[in-house]
Amino acid sequence: MRIAYAVMGYGRGHAMRTAAVLPALERDHDVRVFAGRDAHDMLARDHDSVEIPVIGYQYGSNGRICPRRTMLRNAPLVADLLAAGPRTRAVWQQMADFAPDIVISDSETYGHRFARHHGIPRIGFDHVGIMAYCHCDFAPGDAFAGIRDGLGYRAFMGDPDRVIVSSFYPARPRRDTVQMVGPILREPVRTATPTRGERVLVYLNKGAHQYTAALDTALRACGEDVIVYGTARRGKSANLEFKAPSQQGFIDDLAAAKAVVSTAGNQLLSEAVYLGKPVLALPEDAVEQRLNAQAIVSMGVGASAPLHKLSLTCLGAFLENADTHARATTGHRSDGLADATAALRRHIHTLSRRPRPAPGAIARLTGAY
Repeated sequence: MRIAYAVMGYGRGHAMRTAAVLPALERDHDVRVFAGRDAHDMLARDHDSVEIPVIGYQYGSNGRICPRRTMLRNAPLVADLLAAGPRTRAVWQQMADFAPDIVISDSETYGHRFARHHGIPRIGFDHVGIMAYCHCDFAPGDAFAGIRDGLGYRAFMGDPDRVIVSSFYPARPRRDTVQMVGPILREPVRTATPTRGERVLVYLNKGAHQYTAALDTALRACGEDVIVYGTARRGKSANLEFKAPSQQGFIDDLAAAKAVVSTAGNQLLSEAVYLGKPVLALPEDAVEQRLNAQAIVSMGVGASAPLHKLSLTCLGAFLENADTHARATTGHRSDGLADATAALRRHIHTLSRRPRPAPGAIARLTGAY
């Protein structure tokens, strides 16, 4: 069986989830990854990966997500995608050359649309789909925005034949073709031995924009030794140590951390809770991240604070309660990898036996079929 695995390239969480399930799929199938920027850089070392365009957030001079810049930067890509323009046709042709029997997509729209227009069975496997395919307990004031983002997600991704949603917190699926599984953990995380160290681990998914003067001030004054990942800085400065990206190095530091301060992506929060670490979640200006941060608070495993308004008072209060939050993680540690790989195998087997419809009108119009 030939499987095209399409991966959203904004940040590394999508790539981490993909890296965890690829070994099981590659043992039984011929798999080619089609990934945007960050995900391709991470996956290409160990897997057959092709780089494709990515639609992602853009930031303003204040370090916050800028809707205007995001819209202007992505408008040409979105227009090309919706009209099946030359960039989209080029991506589709790369996928068509591989001739997949199944498409799996982790929040990646080119793969979904290629499969839909070419009559190829598709499986959606990610976390963001929780807003589109499940009933969510949104943060106060986010109900409308959550519905909006869920509809926007479905507008780009469509309705796959099967959906697997991975999350460290539960949600009720809206239909029978949607399955919830626990967090997808990388093998080095699953086998790590957590210890209670003395240093605080800070991770920012886009530190060039998110590591603000206010955050720097709070970290320097918190009275703890701090390791920082996600910025371009390197080396030690007072109580801070800035480190370069390193998968194993990061996992070692995570396993030995006293506490974690991080942007609120599902993947890292899942790994931190699994390793018993209290978390101060700093959500970006995005509904999904606020949803994740709210789960951290409601589970009792940490606290939440605005990314760009973190104060020393808030950081200090979190660190004072770190032991209590750490104890609460014992009731919330989960590993959904086995359930996810079993579901993928089951769906691949079921969908591969269905008659394949003829390519759609757009596929015929563009010739990429």
